[in-house]
Amino acid sequence: MSKPHASIPRIEYLRVCNFRALRDIELKNLTPLTVFLGPNGSGKSTIFDTFAFLSECFNLGLRKAWDKRGRFKELRSRGCEGAIIFEVKYREKAKAPIITYHLEIDEDSKGPFVAREWLQWRRNERGKPFRFLDFTSGQGEVVTGEMPDKRDKRIEERLDSREFLAVNTLGQLSKHPRVGALRRFISGWYLSYLSADNTRGVPEAGPQERLSTTGDNLPNVIQYLKEQHDGRLTEILSKLTQRVPRLEKVSADVMPDGRLLLQVKDAPFDKPVMAKFASDGTLKMLAYLTLLYDPEPPQLIGIEEPENQLHPRLLPELAEECRTASAQSQLMVTTHSPFFVNALKPEETWVVYRSDDGFTQARRASDMLGISEFMAQGALLGQLWMEGYFEVGDPLTNLGAERRPRSTKDPKR
Repeated sequence: MSKPHASIPRIEYLRVCNFRALRDIELKNLTPLTVFLGPNGSGKSTIFDTFAFLSECFNLGLRKAWDKRGRFKELRSRGCEGAIIFEVKYREKAKAPIITYHLEIDEDSKGPFVAREWLQWRRNERGKPFRFLDFTSGQGEVVTGEMPDKRDKRIEERLDSREFLAVNTLGQLSKHPRVGALRRFISGWYLSYLSADNTRGVPEAGPQERLSTTGDNLPNVIQYLKEQHDGRLTEILSKLTQRVPRLEKVSADVMPDGRLLLQVKDAPFDKPVMAKFASDGTLKMLAYLTLLYDPEPPQLIGIEEPENQLHPRLLPELAEECRTASAQSQLMVTTHSPFFVNALKPEETWVVYRSDDGFTQARRASDMLGISEFMAQGALLGQLWMEGYFEVGDPLTNLGAERRPRSTKDPKR
């Protein structure tokens, strides 16, 4: 892996209101690798879906993303009124000014619409923040230029539809470089819903640079790496063979009918077998390595429950590879595996739980009493979670709500 890329955008803050179980959740000081840990039903997948929903709004359009999730009836937090709100604070590159993106989505008899949308930044540490894009129901103002300033001229714009996102529409114009940078960032997010079954298909031959969200084009990506980045493919397969006993080779071969066949060869056998006969864990690990060692990775990668179908002893190493990959991409991961969490740092780990009112909250492990001290003495984070040292997130204690922390004496090793 190469050194950290100084120009990779990083999300540092996320607030979500009225989105399913996220009635009002605020996540501050997010790290390049951020992992959401919690019991079933705690809201991990809803946080993950926040990123998926925003990405789909940019790539597919608001209405498709909205309808896919059941509209307001299923999307708005139960018993709540008002718009669904997303607020993201990010830097385009290291030490760049923080930009805040605020989006409110509402619905009326004509369907969903963008009720409010604005972009705000502070040019220097002591200056006052100002909005260089500000839209309400499809109408608003935008400041053009590379470094928009409050003294610059504001241009009034009107979108063709209230369903259109101003950032997505105006970001396609070269005169709005800051808006365009956010559009490219969100449009390029990769949210993984990989499954071993999807990787067993026999797609049409043809190299493809990026793994699909389900992994159904894995043979095409292997073909692309073989043709364009053979050294990287060799690295991926070398790491795979270290973790799968007797695995010798993986290949993607073009069949006479033009389809692409993924095959796996084990030692000491002479002939490979088709991917559909390979183990789930082998294919899942191959897909993850292909994603994490992408020569030109997405700027944000989301992975949901990577522990599924993988041997527990492989998970700490996979977590380390996620951290290494976070030098080139920001990673958002959900899990409930203590083996994966054992390789994490407390500042990377957010414990997701339901509060007494039934809505999702999250606390960083490093903010919990005694956790950092225990780890300084050699304890592992996943062990502390399983032994009940976390203040929240225990599914057997008050449905995961806050609890009194255990003694700060050394935990069991």
